[in-house]
Amino acid sequence: MPTPGRQPSTAAKRRARERAILQATRTIFDEAGVSEAQIDDIAKSVGVNRAIIYRHFSGKEELFALTLVSYLDELAETLAGAAIAPQAPANKLADLVVEFAEYGIQHPAFVDCALALMRRTGSELFDEISEAAMFRLGRAMSNCLSQVSRVIDEGIESGDFHDVDSTTVANHMYATGLGALQLARVGMVVGEAAPGVPKISSLGTEEVKGFLVASARALVSVS
Repeated sequence: MPTPGRQPSTAAKRRARERAILQATRTIFDEAGVSEAQIDDIAKSVGVNRAIIYRHFSGKEELFALTLVSYLDELAETLAGAAIAPQAPANKLADLVVEFAEYGIQHPAFVDCALALMRRTGSELFDEISEAAMFRLGRAMSNCLSQVSRVIDEGIESGDFHDVDSTTVANHMYATGLGALQLARVGMVVGEAAPGVPKISSLGTEEVKGFLVASARALVSVS
């Protein structure tokens, strides 16, 4: 907090403006969707011109990455409760998957933003996003994924899960979970009524959650 009667420093003003830009971006994401978030609209919402945005962020990818951090921070808090619940590792893992799915269903912009970044290669991300921003994004992601990997490690130690690389499995679950949540939003699956004849069937969110839980259990199952 600034000292009473003393003007905020330039650094403090910069941090405050960055927070305002990120909050405006998050608001547009939540209200209109990621695809509708334009730099000019974000700048207008904050009351600055677009040049100011690019003084704070290296580009749109960095702005989106740091906005994703706010979703991930919320998600980490949600997952933390399930991760420490006094129950068997298999039940904890299922609860973590359900919590992740429900957060994604309630926050579709989180899914869109995460998928938008995952379409970039690692080298592209490091070229387009500053090292400081990548660190913040990585820390936010690890705060979520570590909740899952710790439960998997707990299950390995207890003999409930077979010996797997918990970090890799947690990352796999994150990536496939995002894809499944996109499928839940579409709400339908494509099958075949007869050879060469497509068939469209409905798909509910509860079914998607069930598939994700079953998939997670299959990845670590000892049987």
